[in-house]
Amino acid sequence: MRKIILSVLGILIIVGAIFLGEYLIDKNQRPRPKFKKSIKTVFVKEVKNTEIPILLTANGSLVAKNKIDIFSEVQGVLKPSKKAFKPGTKYGKGEILLSVNSDEFYASLQSQKSNLYNLITSILPDIRLDYKSEFKKWESYLQSFDMQKAVEKLPKFNSDKEKYFISGRGILTAYYNVKNLEVRFSKHQIKAPFSGVLTEAFVTPGTLVRVGQRLGEFIDTSVYEMPVSINAKFADLLKVGNTVKLTNLGKTKSYTGKVVRVNGKIDQISQTINAFIQLKHSDLKEGMFLEASLVAKSEKNAIEVSRKLLVDNKAVYVVKKDSILTLKDINPVYFGAKNVVIKGLINGDRILTKPLPGAFDGMVVKINKTK
Repeated sequence: MRKIILSVLGILIIVGAIFLGEYLIDKNQRPRPKFKKSIKTVFVKEVKNTEIPILLTANGSLVAKNKIDIFSEVQGVLKPSKKAFKPGTKYGKGEILLSVNSDEFYASLQSQKSNLYNLITSILPDIRLDYKSEFKKWESYLQSFDMQKAVEKLPKFNSDKEKYFISGRGILTAYYNVKNLEVRFSKHQIKAPFSGVLTEAFVTPGTLVRVGQRLGEFIDTSVYEMPVSINAKFADLLKVGNTVKLTNLGKTKSYTGKVVRVNGKIDQISQTINAFIQLKHSDLKEGMFLEASLVAKSEKNAIEVSRKLLVDNKAVYVVKKDSILTLKDINPVYFGAKNVVIKGLINGDRILTKPLPGAFDGMVVKINKTK
């Protein structure tokens, strides 16, 4: 009886363990998640191939076309002038920029003039006797001799005898000594070669000026040039006279210039060539930073897109059959700062207008038709 009871209990325990195991297994089983198939929405535009101008962008700083460094060729004390010799002072063409004291030099010049006058006076009696036909012109020259004005050119010689006679008396030497001093004397005043403004000044009235000393900088504010560096492969496309559009850094103002010079030498390190753009405007200042857009050439049957849309710089995504994303090879013609000019697409192709993260060839997408 005992064996029978134990056997029955063992069987019951085994059966209960089986049912308990199945219960626990069923309880721990979770339903499989059901994923909804996600189709991404893309923005597209139809390709319309046109003629795209290739714009070369370059940056540079303005430099005054006419600019001089003011140096002194004589020595002396700087004299006060009508206008203060300070940065920002404007001068008209021919107006005196500064004056160096010339009293001592002026006295020397007058001494040489007096010496020339005396020499000519001393030869008049001999000319009257030996060269009667030439006496009148030398007498008239002496009568018109003015110590306060520049010495006039000597009368023209009509014969070699007259020339030898005048030269032998030292008159030619004295004349050229005076002319040399007159040229030196004129350098005590520095005049503006053109209308402009003083941008730098290194001396003040009363300063002792020495020969070769740099006194300041003077520029013409009416016309400027901007040197820019362009890729050497476009060297044959840069032409003198091409119109250039320029803007300031904030894109708030625009200007128009033209290419006036193109350097004939290519920089070996950067492989660029320098072009010089000339422009005029009352708002411009030397040192102003501008961005230039030069029209180099035009590409027919091309389209301009964002550089972000390129895949490995050789393909773009287009949408086929309204829902299939397809990778299509293209030919990049010109890379700009943000955009690229490409060829190889057909009119009517629908190209993405925004990059699609995780895109792949054959991907199913949905076109956003919202305008």
